[in-house]
Amino acid sequence: MNTIVKNGLKINSKFFEFVNKEILPGTNINAEKFWEKFQEVVHELAPINKSLLKKRETIQSKIDEWHLKNKDKNFNKQDYTNFLKSIAYIHEEKEDFQIETSNVDLEISSIAGPQLVVPVDNARYALNAANARWGSLYDALYGTDALPGKKVSGYDAERALKVINYVRDFLNDTIPLSDTSWNEVTNIIVKGDNLIFLTEKKESFLKNKNQFIGYRGDKENLESILVKNNNLHIDIIINPNNDIGKIDKASISDIIVESALSTIIDNEDSVAAVDADDKIKCYRNWLGLMKGDLETKMEKNGKKFTRKLNPNRSYISPNGEKISLHGRALLLNRNVGHLMTNPTIILKDGSEIPEGIMDAFFSTLCALHDFQNKNNSRTGSVYIVKPKMHGPEEVSFTNKLFEKVEQVLDIPKYSIKVGIMDEERRTTINLKECIRQVKNRIVFINTGFLDRTGDEMHTSFEAGPMIFKGDMKKSTWLNTYEDWNVDIGLSCGFSGKAQIGKGMWAMPDQMGNMMEQKISHPKSGANCAWVPSPTAATLHALHYHKVNVFEEQKKIKKRSKAKIENILEIPMADRPNWSTEDINRELENNAQGILGYVVRWVDQGIGCSKVPDINNTGLMEDRATLRISSQHIANWLHHKICSEEQVMKILKKMATIVDKQNEKDQNYLPMSKDFNKSIAFKAACDLIFKGRVQPSGYTEPLLHQRRLEKKR
Repeated sequence: MNTIVKNGLKINSKFFEFVNKEILPGTNINAEKFWEKFQEVVHELAPINKSLLKKRETIQSKIDEWHLKNKDKNFNKQDYTNFLKSIAYIHEEKEDFQIETSNVDLEISSIAGPQLVVPVDNARYALNAANARWGSLYDALYGTDALPGKKVSGYDAERALKVINYVRDFLNDTIPLSDTSWNEVTNIIVKGDNLIFLTEKKESFLKNKNQFIGYRGDKENLESILVKNNNLHIDIIINPNNDIGKIDKASISDIIVESALSTIIDNEDSVAAVDADDKIKCYRNWLGLMKGDLETKMEKNGKKFTRKLNPNRSYISPNGEKISLHGRALLLNRNVGHLMTNPTIILKDGSEIPEGIMDAFFSTLCALHDFQNKNNSRTGSVYIVKPKMHGPEEVSFTNKLFEKVEQVLDIPKYSIKVGIMDEERRTTINLKECIRQVKNRIVFINTGFLDRTGDEMHTSFEAGPMIFKGDMKKSTWLNTYEDWNVDIGLSCGFSGKAQIGKGMWAMPDQMGNMMEQKISHPKSGANCAWVPSPTAATLHALHYHKVNVFEEQKKIKKRSKAKIENILEIPMADRPNWSTEDINRELENNAQGILGYVVRWVDQGIGCSKVPDINNTGLMEDRATLRISSQHIANWLHHKICSEEQVMKILKKMATIVDKQNEKDQNYLPMSKDFNKSIAFKAACDLIFKGRVQPSGYTEPLLHQRRLEKKR
C-alpha cells in the first residue's frame, strides 16, 4: 500500500488524506499536533492491549488443563469455582456502589424503547436507522403479519379497516378517553389548552389531560395531535383528503409512533472491514451522521431520490409555545473489541495498530462535529459501545483508552460514554466489578445470546460435548445470565441513568411472532431491546406502551439476586447417546448457517444481511452467528460426536443448498462449482476445523485473512 511516514507510523496515504481533509477541518484541531499525540498514545497502549490478550490465552490454557485433569472425576462445581478464583478468572466482589455518569441524553437515561443495530458501511441502512425515530404504525401493521390476515401489495379497504380497528384498541389502552372510546370519535379540536373529542352525542376529554403535549394546524382544523404515554410520543395525523382519512370516522389518516429511540451504528460484527478502504468507508458514513450531511442516492418503484437525515418535528404546545422534538434516533457507535489489528496504520515495531484503539480515536474525532451542531447528542457526549471485553482489567483498559482520547482531542473528561456488551463469560461473572471500572462513563449493558454462548462453549471446550444448540435457550446458565445482567445493572443504579438491553429479534419477516414474544424484554426490566428494522422498531414500541419498564425495575429490585453458581453450570451433554440422524440434522443446521453468511462476507464484503436458514426463513445475521455454530461443530469434532469426513460431506451438501438459495443474486459466486477454488468455502471450513485454536472462539482472524485474500 502507499504510505505516509509520520512520527514513526506508516499510515495508508488514502486514510491519512481522509483524516486531514475530511475529518479534522472544522474541529479546531491542528493536524501536526494530532498525529504527534496520536502516535504517542498508540505506542503507549498497544503493548498493554497485547498483554491483555496474552492473559486471555493464559487463563484459557489453565481452564483447559483443569478440565483435562478432572475429566475422569465427577464434576464438582465448588472445586471448579475455587479454581476459577485462584486464577483470577473470578474477581472478589467489592462494596456496593452507584454509577455516577452525567450529561446523558434522555433517550438513554429516561425513555425506554426499541434499539436498532445497523452496519456503518451501508449509508442507506444507516440513514434509514437514524430516521427510524418515528414510524408509521399503520404501514407497519398493514405490511406485516403483525396484523392477522392476508397481506396485499396494493390498497385493500378491508385490511385498512382492520388496521384502523387495531390502532383504535391500542389508543383505548394507552390514551384512554374520559367517558367514551376512540371508536366513537368523529372530530377532534383544541379548546383553550384542552383536547376535545366530539362524538355523535357529546364532548369527551382525555382521562389524563397531561398526555396532551401539542398539535399542528389550527385548533378547529387540526393537522395532527401529539400525545404521550410512558415517555413515548404518538403523533395522530388528521387528513380527511387521504385515502385512509376518508374512511375514518375522525379523519385520522395515520398514527406516527416514536419508535427507535436509539440506534447502534456498528463497526463490528455486522461489517466486513479489513483494510484502509473499508475503514474509510465506515468512518466517512459516521462522519456524515455526526455532521448531519450524510446522504445517498436511491431508487424505489422506478423513482430516483436522495435519502437524507430527517429534520426535527415541530408542534404547538397546549399553552401556545413552540415545541421541537428530535427527528432522529440517538446514535451510538459500536467500536471493535481488543482482539483485532488493522493494516491501515503500522507501528514502529512493524505491527498493525490495534483496531479498537483506532476506532476509539476516529469515531470520537468525527463526533467533535456533533459537539458543535448538536445533531445527535444534546449533552455533548459521544456514545461508544465496546464489545467482547473479558473481565474488569479489559474494561479498565478501555477507560484508560477513552481518557487518553479525551486528552488528545482536548474534550472534557467523561465526554466519551461507554456501553459494556456482556457477551463474554469472564465479564458476566464479574459484571459488577466491570461496571465499577467505568462508573463515571457507563451508559449501557446488555445480553447477547449468540456471542455469549460461543464463549461459553469455547471456555469449557475440554469439559465435554455441548448440548444441542436449540437446547441452550432452556439451559440453567443462560436463563440465570439474563436475570443476573438486570440484577447487577439495577443494583448499580442504572434505572433512570443508563440502558439495560436485551438481544436481537432476528426474523424480520415474522412480526406476528415478535409481537407475541418480545414483550418479555420490557417485562424483564430491559429499557431497550434490539430489533432488525425500522418496521420492527415501530411495532416493538407498542410493548413499551403496554409495559412501564421503570415500574418493572422497581419490582425486580425486590427479587432475590440470580446465583453465580447457576451461571457456572456448564451446558455439556451427560453421556450423549444421540442418533446419527439427530447429529447430522444438527450439523446440517449449523453448516448451512455458517456457509450462508460466510459466502456473502468473504465474496461480497457483506457483514449483515437477511440470510435464509435451512428452512428458508430469512434471519438477520451478523458474525455472532458464526461463532456459536462453528464452535458447536468444533466441540463435537473434538469429542468425537462426529468425524471430519462426516462434517466435510455435510458442508459440501449444504454449500449446494446455499448456492441454490442465492441463485437470483447476480453478484453471487457459487461454492459448489469448485470447492477447491472457492475462498468462501475454505473460510467456512477454517472456522470449523481450526475453531478449537481460535482465540476465544472468535471468527474474525480467519474471516479477515480470507477476505483479504479474496480482495487481492
